[in-house]
Amino acid sequence: MLSKIDHEFAFIQTAMSLRARRQEILASNLANSDTPNYKARDLDFASALRSAVGASGGTLALATTSAGHIGGMGAGGAAGAAGVKYRSVVQPSLDGNTVDPDVERGHFADNAMQYQFLLERMRGTVEKMKMALSETR
Repeated sequence: MLSKIDHEFAFIQTAMSLRARRQEILASNLANSDTPNYKARDLDFASALRSAVGASGGTLALATTSAGHIGGMGAGGAAGAAGVKYRSVVQPSLDGNTVDPDVERGHFADNAMQYQFLLERMRGTVEKMKMALSETR
């Protein structure tokens, strides 16, 4: 029973970390929308999640050089960096910048909604656990 709960929390944590990483990338694209020769990037969420949970042979473990390091997926995490790709050009500009602010805002809003969904899923899981514990008394 506990392994199922642990698996659920680990999955949600992984998905939330990847969503947060994608949000950072999209925000960076928006911040650099006027930077000459800046190439828009995005995180392939589906492949990064597959890699992170091990469906593609990937792992969540990071190489640590000190016992005090905290494991997980930060900006340099293998799963977060693996799915980052350059976005296809929607409308080329003369200065070489490939960021379309409207497209980026749409992806930003969609990713924010997906992140909110994961938060609600986590809340629902915790509420179910609390209800199950209160019924056993």
